[in-house]
Amino acid sequence: MGLTVRERLLQAAKYLRDKGAFSPRLDAEVLLAHVLGRDRVYLYREASLVLNADSERIYQALLERRACGEPVAYLTGHKEFMGLDFAVGPHVLIPRPETELLVEKALAILATWPGQRLAVDVGTGSGAIAVSLANMAPAGTVVHAIDISPQALEIARANALRHGIEVVFHRGDLLAPLQGVLAPGSVTVITANLPYIPSNAMAGLPRDVRNYEPALALDGGSDGLDVYRRLIPQAETWLSPGGQLLMEISPEQAEQALALLSPPHWLAGAYQDLSGRPRLICGFKQSEHLPD
Repeated sequence: MGLTVRERLLQAAKYLRDKGAFSPRLDAEVLLAHVLGRDRVYLYREASLVLNADSERIYQALLERRACGEPVAYLTGHKEFMGLDFAVGPHVLIPRPETELLVEKALAILATWPGQRLAVDVGTGSGAIAVSLANMAPAGTVVHAIDISPQALEIARANALRHGIEVVFHRGDLLAPLQGVLAPGSVTVITANLPYIPSNAMAGLPRDVRNYEPALALDGGSDGLDVYRRLIPQAETWLSPGGQLLMEISPEQAEQALALLSPPHWLAGAYQDLSGRPRLICGFKQSEHLPD
């Protein structure tokens, strides 16, 4: 006779713990719920349920992949962000809770903006930021999303479609695809969760990230800010006076990133994540009519 859900979870959590998993019990629960097509509450409600052979076989295969470091989100193909379920895969970064700060700040900007509201998400990946903005922004807001990866855009488009949310997608490098599409000086807010890991720090990332998430979306050059250096002058062109550029960074980069957004063109500030560390840099584009 097979093991019950309760027994199998205890066994699986120990197995993952012995393999060095950071959250073995949670991982074991999420993967078993995925195999059974249920939520985690079901596992507790039906703790005495005996797993059938097919479920056990699939579950064991997922546990072995997780033990090698493959992220749970890639194993299940899904990740929750801003209350929505997003499809993810190896061509896109897994949405992270700290990035919700960026979305919340962008929504606050859009909520108080007079006139036409235009948002642009650059390096959209899974589309989590763009789709969340389009889902929660004031009526009439138009959201554009850009990525250089065709595989990422395929996933992002699918995520917008599955939630019935309209986003205008473009393929290309940074803000270049906006040429001929939007008028310079017309964008309310630009959101950017671009590669910001210094190249020499890539090897020290957790194995889940280093071995499985796309390097194209992680490696930010010598100090991690190379892509942002390219983005900032482009953002100045496309933002309306008073519009804002929002950039997610590593906390250690805050001082350097703030220095990239200097007067007279910019006013800049940093916002802290839930752990109290600077995570989001906000650049406010000053009016062209202000004296230098």
